[in-house]
Amino acid sequence: MDQLEGRNPVVEALKRGRRRVVRIWLDGGARPDDRINAILRLAGDQGVPVSKVERRELDKRSDGRVHNGVIAHAEPLVQPTTAQLIDQVFARGEHPFVILCSELAYEHNLGAILRSALGFGVHGVILPTRRGASLSPVVQRVAMGGAEEVPVVRESFHSAAKHLEKAGIPLVAADLDGEPMGKARLAGPVALVMGGEGGGLTESQRKRCSRAVRIPLAGDLESLNVSVAAAVLMAEKRRQDGWFPTE
Repeated sequence: MDQLEGRNPVVEALKRGRRRVVRIWLDGGARPDDRINAILRLAGDQGVPVSKVERRELDKRSDGRVHNGVIAHAEPLVQPTTAQLIDQVFARGEHPFVILCSELAYEHNLGAILRSALGFGVHGVILPTRRGASLSPVVQRVAMGGAEEVPVVRESFHSAAKHLEKAGIPLVAADLDGEPMGKARLAGPVALVMGGEGGGLTESQRKRCSRAVRIPLAGDLESLNVSVAAAVLMAEKRRQDGWFPTE
């Protein structure tokens, strides 16, 4: 079972219905608010048992992490393979748009990328099989529903790259030596390749990409946090797609 910690992750899981929430614990001393009321209403509609407990029990269950008076257990999210993800997107008649991460060490960065991915209509986020952050309670809290809607693939970089290349989806690296994003072609099918927080992409990973893109910056700033850079590039890609409404 996945443990969801916080009001927003529990509401998102109940509201989006991608998996079954099996049990919820609430702080019996918490004041009702819109989120608590939504949890009680959705849980009642879906037949999810809700227990009111002392806050210290929630502290113990969350091992000291932020829980805002709510913890739930839910079935694990389905994780497709890269090939399955690509097939699903093509079957809908859409151009695949995925984020391929070499490694993300920090939970907040992965959560923020999933949140941005949801907002910009990304079809999936691909992570290494074993290294880096997992879909932890912290990631799912930061993602604000992104973890529920955006499929996460766990697959080695080179295996995922092979399937993307076979499907004709270009790999575009986020790199300081790349073409300025306003000139780089990002429209259509694309896999944005993001490096880790420390060393970025390895030489072999750069060579696997067909081209590179960079974000021009002012203020003598060399680079952005990986989650911020990913969001900026997602927005630029969607701008080139003509995806944003004009009004």
